[in-house]
Amino acid sequence: MEPIQLNDYKPHQLTESEIIRRILAGERELYEILLRRNNQKLFRVIRSYLKDESEVEDIMQNTYLKAFEKLYQFKHSSTYGTWLIRIGINEVLARLKEKDKVVHLYQRSSEEKKNTILEIPDKNQLNPEKRIIRNEAKQLLENAIDSLDAKYRTVYVLKEIEEMSINDISECLKISKSNVKVRLHRAKNTLKERLYELAANKEDVFGFGFSRCDNITEKVMQQVLA
Repeated sequence: MEPIQLNDYKPHQLTESEIIRRILAGERELYEILLRRNNQKLFRVIRSYLKDESEVEDIMQNTYLKAFEKLYQFKHSSTYGTWLIRIGINEVLARLKEKDKVVHLYQRSSEEKKNTILEIPDKNQLNPEKRIIRNEAKQLLENAIDSLDAKYRTVYVLKEIEEMSINDISECLKISKSNVKVRLHRAKNTLKERLYELAANKEDVFGFGFSRCDNITEKVMQQVLA
């Protein structure tokens, strides 16, 4: 597939509604803009349910393709990102039900322990000492978040890492705003204060770095433009 020159479309100047309108009018290549705008958020949401990265990316791809197929159904009463997350969560729950993995969802295999989930962005080259310190800090935070029950972990990731509003989280998870607040409060109280302070580096938590962003984007766009 020929690389798309997004600069030709000035993606930062296009509103979400304009992008969707033009995609529905036939400019399928513009779907890449929506992917790149939502890759990080969608990854973090699905990652809050699953630990297997290959499975997370598979669900991301399915989510994007399903969202593309149903794009004509999108109502602009909410943001595309909120609508997309809802589809992604439904995909996760369907996968878990199919594979009967709910009980054992968060058991970490010995192989998974060898893999890091957090990425340092490709453009940030740290010296070896700083890299080790940052990786260790991020791993501590990740482990602390992973220790939370799923319903608390997902709310924490959406609010504290993705900085979504209470209203949007309520809509995504189909729970009341008061329930969102309760779960967030309990999540914070469960995390150790020392580890919670490490969350200041939000951009590094459950990172979906440049190469991985490009990979999932290319896979989806190959099918969209096929």
